Amino acid sequence: MRGEDVGSSALSLISLYEISKILSSSLDLEKTFHDVLNLLSSYLQMRRGVVALSDGRGEVHLAAVNGLSRDALRRGACTYPLQALRRVVDTSMPSVISNAHEDPLFADYLPPVEGAEVVSIIAVPIKGSDRTYGALSIERPWDGGVRFSFETDVRFLTMIANLMAQTVRLHQSVASDRERLLEERARLQKALEHETKMELEAGVAEIIGDSPAMQRVFSEIRLVAPSRSTVLLRGESGTGKELVARAVHALSPRKDRPFIKVNCAALPETLLESELFGHEKGSFTGATSERKGRFEQAAGGTLFLDEIGEISPSFQAKLLRILQEGEFERVGGNKTIRVDVRLISATNKNLEEAVAKGDFRADLYYRINVVPVFLPALREREGDIPKLTRFFLDRFNEDNGRKLAIAPEAMNVFANCHFPGNVRELENCVQRVATMTRGETIRDVDLPCQRDNCLSAVLWSLDGTAAPVGGLGRSRTPARAPVPPAAVTQAPADDEGFDDDFDAGPDAEPLTGGATVPQRDRLISAMERAGWVQAKAARILGLTPRQVGYALKKYNIDVKRI
Repeated sequence: MRGEDVGSSALSLISLYEISKILSSSLDLEKTFHDVLNLLSSYLQMRRGVVALSDGRGEVHLAAVNGLSRDALRRGACTYPLQALRRVVDTSMPSVISNAHEDPLFADYLPPVEGAEVVSIIAVPIKGSDRTYGALSIERPWDGGVRFSFETDVRFLTMIANLMAQTVRLHQSVASDRERLLEERARLQKALEHETKMELEAGVAEIIGDSPAMQRVFSEIRLVAPSRSTVLLRGESGTGKELVARAVHALSPRKDRPFIKVNCAALPETLLESELFGHEKGSFTGATSERKGRFEQAAGGTLFLDEIGEISPSFQAKLLRILQEGEFERVGGNKTIRVDVRLISATNKNLEEAVAKGDFRADLYYRINVVPVFLPALREREGDIPKLTRFFLDRFNEDNGRKLAIAPEAMNVFANCHFPGNVRELENCVQRVATMTRGETIRDVDLPCQRDNCLSAVLWSLDGTAAPVGGLGRSRTPARAPVPPAAVTQAPADDEGFDDDFDAGPDAEPLTGGATVPQRDRLISAMERAGWVQAKAARILGLTPRQVGYALKKYNIDVKRI
């Protein structure tokens, strides 16, 4: 087919139709441009076609070359002089090189020819309305002895280049939209992660604690909160079980629904049944109207049953049914009511021991003990005591319009106390001390334990079974009675004054039955409070370091290395 035939209307329309189908078939520019070049080689007397695209900064790169695969093109198998294509892009004008063998730019690109054959290079810009995207170039061999017009080829290639420009613009628009959507997705993902993090932090914001023991609790809260599982909070009285229950609710999908709490130990069995299940009008004396119980009030939300270990065996059976079947009847009614409630229970009792004794139903134990969360005692998270102390003092100042501060030596006394009543006892102690402090700073002498007036010294007494009195929960590790750091009787002037039975002093803790703390236990307690530093323990006991050393040897106490 000769060049003058290419301009025929029928052939031009067919080729343009086929090329438009190729360009609209895919957004893979390299593939579609390669297919277009292959089609052109069928309609034109073309040896090789090249498509180059501009990066918008004055540089061009080869996007497709017919006769070469993508891998070969990336390896640099085509040595087409990009300078010639860059000139077309920069000027946005077609370029025709009648005899490319005479152009130095193509010396290394075109192989030598024999006879009268001439290779011409025709390049046209791939130009859109706003910019030039690249260039389309073909090689046309022809008989050098015959006059040949390139006008038809330039016009035809320009039409194809215009179609290519539309495809490039569409591709760039799609790529831009895709990039924008990816950026928006990343932004939303980051915002969601930040919101989730803020929700997690807000859920546990009221729980103060940076210690490893509390970080473990926070981790368990975040794991269990999104589920529907029943949670049992275990721990001594005053460890903050209600705060943890609220945190589980706040981090759950039920956070927008009610959080209802009931203290099972505060109500007798008859009132507890009415409180939880509700009652019908006239069901008992004083029931003047119908009343919804706490289970109905918590529908769709969370019900927190505190002190669940205190309910009677007969009521345990009634509670088991609603946990097992999700339904109940009001007191005095016969209509079965179904509710969707997540249950969180709490207890400071040893339920396993209660089950073994028959005081707590085993089937109810398994129903409420699906996911147990153990809350550490305050003595197991000593590093949190200073932060809690400051928090309670700040709240006291806000409530009472004061500006009390706490001296380091007073904070040191707080930090070294066992606080058997846990956070509740610490709060009570801070409020008591703050109330009775005359100046603007709480000092160690202001603390009751420094004047042998510590309430815990009386309350926290241990009997022979290591069971604490006063309604406090048993610790998982037996704790000695706290020894208030009040000054004891004056130590002897010399070491010889320390005998086998050194004076217990006014800070000796009374035990059940009126006895005093054994000297060995008192010595160990002082050493533990002093971090096993003999000099500090001596100051606590009102003795000399040498006397403490003698006592350690006498009672065969191994000094711990911390």
